[in-house]
Amino acid sequence: MEMKKVTIGLGDENDFFERGRRIAKAADSSEVIPEEAVVTFGDPVELVRALTPSRLELVAAVKAKPDSIQGIADRVHRDRSAVRRDLQALIDAGIVLVERRVLPGHGTMKFLQVPAKKVVLQAVL
Repeated sequence: MEMKKVTIGLGDENDFFERGRRIAKAADSSEVIPEEAVVTFGDPVELVRALTPSRLELVAAVKAKPDSIQGIADRVHRDRSAVRRDLQALIDAGIVLVERRVLPGHGTMKFLQVPAKKVVLQAVL
């Protein structure tokens, strides 16, 4: 099931616990809990390092059409190994998800996708 939104931004431990309290309060009062994920970086430098222009291009490509690493590399006209490295950083950050699919008679393939309809990038310094 695809979630509605993933928000990428800056935050700290207090933001994490405040978000948890809001979700718990909504659950306690039987409110609908939004289908969203939050990817938070504690330092603006970490966020900029993780979301380079090349990686943002990959997020857009994967969001437009989930595909294999090779398929994405072909679409963005980049070397497969460079795309694999950048995608691994996005996977590690929780922005892109990887699913291993069995190809009958041909082994497996890593299938990449962005888990949300909407990706929001926000940074308040």
